[in-house]
Amino acid sequence: MHPPIELLFLCTGNSCRSIMAEACCNARAGGRLHARSAGSQPTGFVHPWALRQLTRAGIAVEGLQSKSWAHLPSRPQIIITLCDSAAGESCPAYLGPAVRAHWGLPDPARVTGSEAVVDAAFEQVWQALCARIDALLTLPIERWLADHPAALRAELERIGALALPDVGAH
Repeated sequence: MHPPIELLFLCTGNSCRSIMAEACCNARAGGRLHARSAGSQPTGFVHPWALRQLTRAGIAVEGLQSKSWAHLPSRPQIIITLCDSAAGESCPAYLGPAVRAHWGLPDPARVTGSEAVVDAAFEQVWQALCARIDALLTLPIERWLADHPAALRAELERIGALALPDVGAH
């Protein structure tokens, strides 16, 4: 068995989307991938609604923390950015050799309104992340990473273009 592929979910603040992606991927990858998350300008905390969403999904939240990409313990082989450039966020550019893709998602931390509205925003992003990660896990990642990195990148970009699920406020 090969060591797990190192995957980095990257966002600006590393408090919601990238944290949820890290947790979802590690819970579903069965050791094939080892996901981390980081931010270019980390907030220093995990958003309480992200923790709530993970707990509701049955995912352990111990050890999750907002952290900088400057202090990663290993070099990622795949980097997926999650910022929503259309919403005016500047997406961090990580320098280093890796297959890169962009899975833009709206920042649920920016949603205001009733508890139901905020909850629905976090649920929508959670469902989108998990659907994209499930699609990622169907790929021959190990082979493509070694032999066809351009094909892997193209498929990751296709997955990143999947539509957001429709999750109305409760």
